[in-house]
Amino acid sequence: MTSRDQEIQRRTELSVTRVTKAVFPNTTNHHNTLFGGTALAWMDEVSFIAATRFCRLPLVTVSTDRIDFKHPIPAGSIVELVGTVIKVGNTSLQVQVDVFVENMYLDGRERAIHGVFSFVAIDEDKRPVPVLPGS
Repeated sequence: MTSRDQEIQRRTELSVTRVTKAVFPNTTNHHNTLFGGTALAWMDEVSFIAATRFCRLPLVTVSTDRIDFKHPIPAGSIVELVGTVIKVGNTSLQVQVDVFVENMYLDGRERAIHGVFSFVAIDEDKRPVPVLPGS
């Protein structure tokens, strides 16, 4: 394993981001389930935090890969969003976000949403810069 690979592994472990939320009525749609736009906003935020923790640089979201909504998330649920860096390029990185749902009053949870977000690190002139020092 190269020193770059070791540094990526170290930073990846340190940057895993977990956010837990309750699904209240103000975040639901007409089906009384979590509104997809709210879920996407939460996922983008968690992915941004994980990416920022990884490189500690200004970042912009440049794309989202496929977002899979496996099943609806009912009002009154607890959700945990987990963001993990999965790919590191020169000036870019990708963060996978998994959204897990659990009933407030029963044990167990399952993955309800999965997606990947891509970021580019930028300087003060909005030009791409390396995500790792010395790259």
